[in-house]
Amino acid sequence: MSQSTPLPTSTPESKPNVILICVDEWRGDCLGAEGHPHVQTPHLDELASKGARFRHAYSATPTCVPARVALFTGQSQERHGRVGYQEGVKFDDVHPVTLQGEFRRAGYQTQAIGKLHVYPERSRVGFDDVMLHDGFLHFARREHRRDFKFFDDYVPWLRRQPGATADEEYMDHGVNCNSTVARPWDKPERLHPTNWAAGQAVEWLYRRDPTRPFFLYLSFHRPHPPYDPPAWAMEMYLDLPAVARRVGDWVHHYESVRHDGLHQTAFGTLSPAVMQRARAGYYGLMTQIDHQLMRVFEALNEFGLADNTVIAFTSDHGEMLGEHDFYRKAVGYEGSARVPFIVTPAPNDAAALRGTVVDEVVELRDIMPTLLDLAGVPVPASCDGKSLARFLREMPAAVGHPAENQAGGESPGQEQPAGLEPWREWLHGEHVYFGQSLQWVTDGHVKYLWASGWGSEELFDLDADPGELHNLAPLPEHAGLLALWKGRLIEALSGREEGFVHDGELVTGAPVSTMLPHARALAGM
Repeated sequence: MSQSTPLPTSTPESKPNVILICVDEWRGDCLGAEGHPHVQTPHLDELASKGARFRHAYSATPTCVPARVALFTGQSQERHGRVGYQEGVKFDDVHPVTLQGEFRRAGYQTQAIGKLHVYPERSRVGFDDVMLHDGFLHFARREHRRDFKFFDDYVPWLRRQPGATADEEYMDHGVNCNSTVARPWDKPERLHPTNWAAGQAVEWLYRRDPTRPFFLYLSFHRPHPPYDPPAWAMEMYLDLPAVARRVGDWVHHYESVRHDGLHQTAFGTLSPAVMQRARAGYYGLMTQIDHQLMRVFEALNEFGLADNTVIAFTSDHGEMLGEHDFYRKAVGYEGSARVPFIVTPAPNDAAALRGTVVDEVVELRDIMPTLLDLAGVPVPASCDGKSLARFLREMPAAVGHPAENQAGGESPGQEQPAGLEPWREWLHGEHVYFGQSLQWVTDGHVKYLWASGWGSEELFDLDADPGELHNLAPLPEHAGLLALWKGRLIEALSGREEGFVHDGELVTGAPVSTMLPHARALAGM
């Protein structure tokens, strides 16, 4: 009998494998590596030590649908045209060029596991295959009358498990997918959607084509509500010190949308007891994800893939978690718009920098060009995001400047070598919400916000006031800073179809839509 020959795997000379991990509704400050006082994320902290952590990373349109458009297309909202949350738009019609599609064109096997949140739900949008769990997905349930096989792979899998019933659901515990109600998961932990997604990723590593590099998009629905971690994970955080209500000196103009005491409120107050449990559920889901990622990282080691795999970790947006009486997302404040952002080049990349903390402002649109660049795949002209490779590798003639590391000391950053265009000075973000467009510009150190319906203005010094508690806009001593940042928003909005700017000034009351006209035209709307 002849001796068997091991199947070929990626070698150090071949193109790197790439894994993009996207979680849903994870605040940018909720990592141990960020210095969070309570959240325990040991495996993500270790991942950050192997690559770069971007401490001023944002989602420019911070809700699920438009944020994932930016992630998949490498485009700003001005280019992709999705400036609010709208279901039922055929993704391929509006966004034909994607990150996964470009990897596929370059010979990669491409796979999506978990939350995709596109329409129609089983559109592959450039992936070879998809395994879906988008959460509750109201739009699909209404359209498909709860026939899960049209839009979900997790629930049919759940119903096939020993001891499960034919009508088993992931919300049998009665907690809503946009709720602050929190309770432990009601089934065995192995049946949790988070464990399912990680398990599917490990199983896929057995089934992948070992002769080709792969791009894996591993997308967890949590820590988006329902806040239902396993009991051990929730118990870790139930006894945290109570958090006092933190409200800025600027929230008065939101009073018209206040709804106190409602578990699904977007703006209002909830009891300290509800908030304590919500926080425990939210943090518990984060630690559960962190532990499940360890399974994936160990599987890469076991398959001999770890040394030639690029890994990125981010979220589509954050969660306000009661700050300034806000819950959920869509607003431009740090809790909603700032996201975690870690990129690690392949360990065998000799030029890679390790443990770097980058100060420049970055956005979800930058992930597509970054991952393509690190893999040696051409970046399409449709991208207006920018590759972060300059911050991830040693560059010729690079000169260090101080950057805070995870232990609070200093690590070398990079002055841009000659020949590279300057990095962006500031970022423009927006979202249609509360019947108007909530606009903002920031460089991660200063932020200016303007509401198109109310005409309200806020200006924050994020270095001195990271909680955005003190609005500097009305103060005469900050008039120059206000004029600078207001001018930047005017620059970003000049020429926009909504008419936000007239004669060089911001104009209130313009009608708004969740899609810009060019995107609506492509969608046939």
